[in-house]
Amino acid sequence: MTQMTEPGTRTAPEADRRPVIEMRDISITFGAVRALDGVSLRLFPGEVHALMGENGAGKSTLIKALTGVYGIDSGVIVIGGEQHEFATPAASQAAGISTVYQEVNLVPNLTVAENMMLGREPRRLGAINVREMNRRARRTLLHLGIDVDPRTVLDEHPIAVQQLVAIARAVDVEAKVLILDEPTSSLDADEVEKLFTVMRRLRDEGVAIVFVSHFLDQVYEISDRMTILRNGRLVEERMVADTPQIELVRLMIGRELEVLDRLDRAAPQTDAESGTPVLKAVGLGRKNTLEATDLALYEGEVVGIAGLLGSGRTELARLLFGADTADTGELEVRSHKRRLRSPRHAIDRRIAFSSEDRKAEGVVGDLTVADNMLLALQASRGWLRPIPQAVRTRLVAEWIEALDIRPADPNALMRNLSGGNQQKVLLARWLITEPEVLILDEPTRGIDIGAKAQIQAKVAELAAQGLSVVFISAELEEVLRLSDRLVVMRDRRKIDERTNDDVSVRDVLEIIAGEARVEGDPDA
Repeated sequence: MTQMTEPGTRTAPEADRRPVIEMRDISITFGAVRALDGVSLRLFPGEVHALMGENGAGKSTLIKALTGVYGIDSGVIVIGGEQHEFATPAASQAAGISTVYQEVNLVPNLTVAENMMLGREPRRLGAINVREMNRRARRTLLHLGIDVDPRTVLDEHPIAVQQLVAIARAVDVEAKVLILDEPTSSLDADEVEKLFTVMRRLRDEGVAIVFVSHFLDQVYEISDRMTILRNGRLVEERMVADTPQIELVRLMIGRELEVLDRLDRAAPQTDAESGTPVLKAVGLGRKNTLEATDLALYEGEVVGIAGLLGSGRTELARLLFGADTADTGELEVRSHKRRLRSPRHAIDRRIAFSSEDRKAEGVVGDLTVADNMLLALQASRGWLRPIPQAVRTRLVAEWIEALDIRPADPNALMRNLSGGNQQKVLLARWLITEPEVLILDEPTRGIDIGAKAQIQAKVAELAAQGLSVVFISAELEEVLRLSDRLVVMRDRRKIDERTNDDVSVRDVLEIIAGEARVEGDPDA
C-alpha cells in the first residue's frame, strides 16, 4: 500500500508548500536485482524528512539517484516544476542538493576554511585570497552556531566537528536540500545535540533536510515527516507525530514484531569461573592508548565492554587481536603465554576480530561477496594454497543462508550491498575460520533493527555453542542484553567489572559518572 499525506504544521509558510524536490516512480536495476521499484519521495522546504527502512530497503540507492551517483531506469525527478536528470554528483549539487555521508568526505590535512571552500576558493589577482576565505568560512560557521576557528587543521577536530564542517560547506553552496546519511552513528549524546541544533536552525531557514538514521529515538526527536521503504518499494509517507514507534518498525520489516522478542533474550549464562580462561590479559596496555588492563574470557561467555566514545574499548580490542602492539602486560591463550605481534598470529591462535571501521578495515568494495567472505580463511591458509572451488561454494552458500545475506548472490559486488548486509558478510568472514574467540567492535552500528536482531541472536547462539565473545557497542542496552559479564571503561582504563545480574543502563551510567565525580572532587 502506498500512502502520501499532506504537509504538517511545523514547516515553511503555506505559500512555499510545493515540494522543493519530488521523485516520482523511480526504478533502478542492477543486473537481476531490482534495487528500486517505482519509489516516490517528496521533500518540502523547512522540514526534516526521515528516510526509513531496513538495510537493503533502497534508502542508499534512492539517495544516490537523487545525487547523480546512479542513473535511473525510469521515473522522473522534479525540481521547481521542471524535470531534471543528474548525470553526475556535480550536476546534483548545482541544483542545490548537498550530501554529508557517515564517513566524512573531506581532506583532513587542510584547514577548516580550505575544506569549506575547496574548489570555490575566493581569488585575488589569480591567487587564493586566504584572508577572504577565512572570513567567509567564519561567517558561515558563526551563522550556524559552530564555534570553530576556520584556520585550524580539520584533522585536529573530533569527528562530530568534522561533520558540522561538512554541513557548513553544504550551507555555503546554498543548498536547498541537505542529505545527512547516518550522521550520528559515531557521536555521543552531547555531540548529537549540537548537530540537532544546527539542523533545527537550517530547517527554520527553509532548508529541506533528509535524515537517515537507525536510531529511532533520534528520528522521533528531530524529524517532521518520514518515508518508509521496504525491499526497494515505497510503503508509506507519514507524519512522524502520527506514527507510533512500534507501528513504524512493523512497516519497516513488513511483519509483526516477533523478531524483537529475540532482542530481549539474554545470552545463556555460563559458569565461567569454574574453568580455564580461553583468553586472558594481564596488565595489557599501550602508552598513551590504554592503561594496564586485566581481562579473562571463558568458554561460551560473552563479555560486554561498555563505556563512552574514547573510553578505550576499541584500543583494548586491538591489543587483544595484535592489531596494535602492547607495551606492557601479557596474553595467555589456553594458559599458554603468547605475544601477538600481528593479526596473523592471532588468527593462527583462533582469535578473530571484526573492526568498528567497516569501510577502512573490513569491506573490500570491488571484490564479490564470496571473495570478501573467504578472505580471512584464505589468509590463514596462505595465498599459495587456494581454497578448493567446491569448498568455496559450500561455505559461501551456507553462510549466506545462515545470516540471511541479501541479495543472496555470492557474485554481487560488496560495495553494492547495504551496510547491514556488509556487516553480515564480515561476520561470516570470521566465523568461517572457526575461531574460539570472537571480538566484535560495534558489529551493529548503522544497521537496521531487523539486521541488528539477527546479528544479536546469532551471537547468543554461537556463545551457547561454546564460542567466547568480546562484544563492544556504544548502545548500552545492546551490551547488557547480550553479556554474561560486563567490563566498564572510562578514560582508557577499566574502572569496573561485574557479573551481568540484572545490571541496568542506569547502573552503568552511574558507574561512569561516579568515577568522574571521584576524579574531579577529592572530597566527593
